[in-house]
Amino acid sequence: MTRKLGIVAAVVLALVALSAGIAVAAGGGSGDDEQALVGATLERATAAALEHTGGGIVTETEAGDDGAAYGVEVRLDNGSQVEVNLDENFDVIGQEADDDGSSDRDGSNDD
Repeated sequence: MTRKLGIVAAVVLALVALSAGIAVAAGGGSGDDEQALVGATLERATAAALEHTGGGIVTETEAGDDGAAYGVEVRLDNGSQVEVNLDENFDVIGQEADDDGSSDRDGSNDD
């Protein structure tokens, strides 16, 4: 099980890195002060969020969001999206539905 989680985390990290690279290359970004997680912080936050949700795909990470040290957005297997909020020790302090999903009508990033 730990090996599977490691493989899933590695794939997720690769996808997040690729997405971030494409967004930067395209001059994208939401124009706000969100700071994406990188390195060991990204790995630990991703692992904690996926363990909490029981799987899924990490679609966005950020530091210092909504009173949490870290925020990790996860698309669940059922297609819904949640944001998992973590403290500075990577312990889950909350989870909320994220409204930036495919049925979101007022923008791709309206946080």
